[in-house]
Amino acid sequence: MTGCMLMAGHNGAEGVFEMGIFWQDVKVGNPAGGDFAEIRALVDTGAGDSVFPAEFLAGLHLQPITSYTYVLADGSEVELPFGQASIEIKGEIRYCPVVFGPGDVALLGATTLEIFKLMPDLNTQALWPVSHSALGGGLPPWPVVGG
Repeated sequence: MTGCMLMAGHNGAEGVFEMGIFWQDVKVGNPAGGDFAEIRALVDTGAGDSVFPAEFLAGLHLQPITSYTYVLADGSEVELPFGQASIEIKGEIRYCPVVFGPGDVALLGATTLEIFKLMPDLNTQALWPVSHSALGGGLPPWPVVGG
């Protein structure tokens, strides 16, 4: 079972969410070709994978390739279809995993942000390029070959 946090909790007030999130316009397309479609997505610091409405993805002729079990913010589990899409953010295009979600809310999750090497800034509500990426997480330096 995959244990990914998928969706931010909603506290009941229109547009007010419990996780640190903001809106970002993105474009989604089929890696096999065709037009991109724009959608407004929540940059969700609590979501692992990006989620787009299943009907929106189907309109781009995207097909799920498998399904995974996700853990929602309320602790419940749900199995959802999973596939791949081309995503465009700020003029850059990357091939990213996507979840075919229920309803009409789109979430831009951590996996997509990592693929784009973007970091959310909750103060300015903007995505910023990551200037340095960690490779070792505190491991000793790479060994010198032949030295």
